[in-house]
Amino acid sequence: MAEKFAFTYEEKKKMASQTAEILTEEIGLKGDAIDAVMLIPEIDAGKVTIKEVEHTHGESVARILHGLGRIQQLYEKNPVIESENFRNLLLSFAEDMRVILIMIADRVNLMRSIRDTENEEARQEVSQEAAYLYAPLAHKLGLYNLKRELEDLSLKYMEHDAYYHIREKLSATKAARDAYIDRFIKPVEEKVKAAGINCHIKGRTKSIHSIWQKMKKQKCPFEGVYDLFAIRIIIDCPEALEKMQCWQAYSIITDMYQPNPKRLRDWLSVPKSNGYESLHITVLGPEQKWVEVQIRTERMDEIAERGVAAHWRYKGVKGETGLDEWLTNIRSMLEHSEGMEAMDQFKMDLYEDEVFVFTPRGDLFKFPVGATVLDFAYHIHSKIGNQCTGGRINGRVVPIRYELKSGDQVEILTSTNQKPRQEWINFVKTSRAKSKIKLALKETQVKDGLFAKEMLERKFKNRKIEQDESTMFHVIKKMGFKEVSDFYKQIAEGLIDTNAIIDKFLELKEGEKVVIGDNIARSAEEFVLDESKIAGLNQPVNDDVLVIDRNLKGLDYQLAKCCSPIYGDSVFGFVTVNGGIKIHRTDCPNAPELRRRFGYRIVKAKWSGKGSSQYGITLRVIGNDDIGIVNNLTSIISKDEKLILRSINIDSHDGLFSGTLQVMINDNTRLETLMKKLRTVKGVKQVDRI
Repeated sequence: MAEKFAFTYEEKKKMASQTAEILTEEIGLKGDAIDAVMLIPEIDAGKVTIKEVEHTHGESVARILHGLGRIQQLYEKNPVIESENFRNLLLSFAEDMRVILIMIADRVNLMRSIRDTENEEARQEVSQEAAYLYAPLAHKLGLYNLKRELEDLSLKYMEHDAYYHIREKLSATKAARDAYIDRFIKPVEEKVKAAGINCHIKGRTKSIHSIWQKMKKQKCPFEGVYDLFAIRIIIDCPEALEKMQCWQAYSIITDMYQPNPKRLRDWLSVPKSNGYESLHITVLGPEQKWVEVQIRTERMDEIAERGVAAHWRYKGVKGETGLDEWLTNIRSMLEHSEGMEAMDQFKMDLYEDEVFVFTPRGDLFKFPVGATVLDFAYHIHSKIGNQCTGGRINGRVVPIRYELKSGDQVEILTSTNQKPRQEWINFVKTSRAKSKIKLALKETQVKDGLFAKEMLERKFKNRKIEQDESTMFHVIKKMGFKEVSDFYKQIAEGLIDTNAIIDKFLELKEGEKVVIGDNIARSAEEFVLDESKIAGLNQPVNDDVLVIDRNLKGLDYQLAKCCSPIYGDSVFGFVTVNGGIKIHRTDCPNAPELRRRFGYRIVKAKWSGKGSSQYGITLRVIGNDDIGIVNNLTSIISKDEKLILRSINIDSHDGLFSGTLQVMINDNTRLETLMKKLRTVKGVKQVDRI
């Protein structure tokens, strides 16, 4: 973060020395940690590499510098510092606990150094990070002086007037305030000890930052803050007598001074969820001044001070049990000289089961180890997950199965053509992604089933076959399906040809007919061979040309709706089951399948005559969504007397439009002319016949 300020190499060396002094005096670090701090300016200036440091100063110093470098890379991703997850990611990236301690000391030193800087924006950003990130960590580690200094300097830079207003008020009353605390403590201590309670009492004035927070919360001036003073009574007694002696001390205090019942906080009877135990009461002391009194035992104070049930947490900074335990252990090591050697070998393994990843905007999310790009997509939104085709990790394209790593910056790639697949459930890690995939698959199956059913019904109608449920049910059973939904699912997936279904339907339908009249079976002895029919069998098959009159008169045929042929198109005829003929364009989408499976039903066809019939065709138009585009399209059609516009449907999305035009037209020559004219309209990108 110091890079935001224009420090020279010499200034950086001086600051490194000051940071080392804070580490030694306030925290108690020495050895490798101090060596690493002093080498930071050399690394930044490119005068030495971490590999060279490992060779000259050892692996431990190099590891600390490597951890500091990784954290610097995190900052380059512009993360949201206020995120709880960023603090956890910061800790997991540090590798060595000394990296965090160095960062806290460095931030204190930086806050002291930027008092007179002209870069106000950078100072504000550094101050916000100190308040949201480094002060809570310092408090957690028991570095109370550093925590207090970070909070007060942050307030000084971010809310200058409030800081100096409170400081002046405190300065004006310091001597009187100290004397007042002594006057308050002395009679209380005498009374409590006279009751046979072994204790010691500490008094303090709240920090400027703490006072300002209370002024804002209570919406009152400096003089209105109840607990400007805080007294802590710490009782030394066996655990079995703790509650009794705490309440006894409470009784003595409230007998001496009037309590404010609204300010009683009983965390003895029911400790806070984080384990914090204490009695808090605000009383009206001498000179009618409100004083907060905290009553607890040595054991309770030890827990609170160590941080497992940290006092800072109920002031709004949230944390996790694992983090609490871990940081508390570190503080214990720092407080005992015999633990310093162990500190040199300490490596952090707190978040081995979690990964923290960034969005392109700097937001931070936590996932279990093994989570994939697809897990991330479903965490953002169901629709993004359903359409996810992969991701871009730190600028590199990766598949949806890619396993996320801490510090990854993830961008999701999507496609409207993508659909959830059954195998996705097997590799996603989070229960959220699994449940959303299952829901999407179920919805897709229902939707595809309805679509397949409608498509099949349309095919029956096109071939003028009346569909009945009873025969259809027999078809499904004959084709080996136990569930109707599986039948329609396979149609939707293209695994069953609809023509085969219709053929099976007709076969079963024919088999149900009753044999009557001329259909009665006769003896072979009565059969007389018709020579003329034998002659007919020798004729070439399908050599006939079906000549279609343009006015659609005198022939039993229909124009196929699947390709809507018009006069001039290259066409062929297809003999249907009920004897009629359907006319298809040779480039009809169904033509290859018809020729492959039913080549014996194909007959040649060509247009003849010069009638005046009109044919309905549909055009698809795609282009830019400009004002007046619809008017420009319709004006071209209206200028031609032999064209009739039946309908127009336009849909716009993201600056583009796509639509269909249904037109009555004479022949394909006129159609080609129309399509050329439509393509000349400004903004039109594509015109196709459907």
